[in-house]
Amino acid sequence: MKFALLIRSAPSSGPSTPLAFAREAIAQGHQVIQIFFQGEGAHHANRLTAPPPAEGNAVAEWGRFAEQYSVELVLCSTAGLRRGVREANLAPGFRISGVGQWLDAANRADRVLVFG
Repeated sequence: MKFALLIRSAPSSGPSTPLAFAREAIAQGHQVIQIFFQGEGAHHANRLTAPPPAEGNAVAEWGRFAEQYSVELVLCSTAGLRRGVREANLAPGFRISGVGQWLDAANRADRVLVFG
């Protein structure tokens, strides 16, 4: 099964439910074709985020996940602009694109999940 994930919530302390879902989906033999970060979810793509060490670093975790599994991490261009995330401070593994890329992924997916 092919999944496309839409992340609309900001990173928070503790384990990331969307990231845990994506990892488990792949472990179960499914495919995650794209993860699109929109709204407050844009904060996941900011490499300048510096949470306390005890909270973990969700931004770095997304980058490692994308590299390990070759999953597209796409930041909504408008959401990024509104929240100060530009190419200069874009976290590794992410790219910036428009909502059209999300619509294409959602169309190709068997299931779409929205977090936030």
